[in-house]
Amino acid sequence: MTNPVPSVPPASSQRLAFLDWVRVGAFGLLILYHVGMFYVSWDWHVKSQHAGFAIEPLMLLTNPWRLSLLFLISGVATRFMADRMGPGRLAGSRLPRLGIPLLFVMAVLVVPQPYYEVVEKIDYADGYWAFWGRYLSFDQSFCRGDDCLTLPTWNHMWFVAYLLVYTLIMALALKLGAGRWLVRLGEGGWTRGWAVLVLPILVLTLLRIFMLDPFPITHNLAWDWYNHAVSFGMFLLGFGFARNEALFDWLAARRWLLLGVGLGAWAFYAWYGWTYWQDGSPTPPDALRMTARTAYAVEQWAMILAMLGLARRYLNRSTPLLRYLSVGVFPFYIIHQTLIVVIGHNLTPLALPVGIESVLLIALTVAGCFVTYELARRIKLLGPLLGVR
Repeated sequence: MTNPVPSVPPASSQRLAFLDWVRVGAFGLLILYHVGMFYVSWDWHVKSQHAGFAIEPLMLLTNPWRLSLLFLISGVATRFMADRMGPGRLAGSRLPRLGIPLLFVMAVLVVPQPYYEVVEKIDYADGYWAFWGRYLSFDQSFCRGDDCLTLPTWNHMWFVAYLLVYTLIMALALKLGAGRWLVRLGEGGWTRGWAVLVLPILVLTLLRIFMLDPFPITHNLAWDWYNHAVSFGMFLLGFGFARNEALFDWLAARRWLLLGVGLGAWAFYAWYGWTYWQDGSPTPPDALRMTARTAYAVEQWAMILAMLGLARRYLNRSTPLLRYLSVGVFPFYIIHQTLIVVIGHNLTPLALPVGIESVLLIALTVAGCFVTYELARRIKLLGPLLGVR
């Protein structure tokens, strides 16, 4: 084991700035990823006329770990909050902070997403306001064959719903005295060596091999057990890791090696997807399919550790921009997917070249995120609805 990296500035005892940078960066990647969903062959709400296979390997560069990283960072944030307040105050603060935006977005801001989806997929022609009325009345008749929309929906806000549930479970666990056990786990000897890379990869591999098929990811809170096992597991790890600065220094010292491991696993997984996921592709042998699931788990955890190590080494300082964006990323997250769907659908009739269309989509989405955040900061009523105190 090597000494901590001496060039890393000491982190604040109250807050680790590099983790805030990781959170901001992860949300930024998520916005770009959902722009990418407009252009790939995978099923999504709306599609560009340019959609195809071309950028799918690039999408797989963040697909395995982007949300797992966010759940881990959310666990870190919950630990810092729990250190300042008791379990009751933790639950009482997070319930309105997450619950109010969740309900508002489901009732209002998410609605354009399924609306444009039924316009594109089943040629719905009765207009937005008629659709909204049917949406709020729990209409389940929007179907394409056996594929029916479940309305109302939380779409991308599933992350917020899950995070709220995990936080309430954590508050109950803290009330029952489980916090000390989680801290001991997150600061135990296994976090001071290569076990911190190998053991979670082993667990993630076993979960993907044995749980993904019987419990595919559905974002149905009551029946999403593979997703819960991974996401809640990451949340718990983040809670335990939050103040383990020796671990973060260890990751910073090995940041490039961890990044190399993650990129190597991505290269194999991207090759596998390119070879076997396209229409007319051969069926992969079971052994190769299990190897691909292992590669997914390796990329998932190695890239998370690499991002933490890189941020610890290069971004362990606070700035006014970070303080601005640390609050802004939640309203950014709330509005970004609706912006992408609405803007993307309305750009399609212009028949623009893919380069111009994609740049416009990204620019208008980012601009819309900033406008939404600024409105939430300035209009008192909007603040709690959009996740700004």
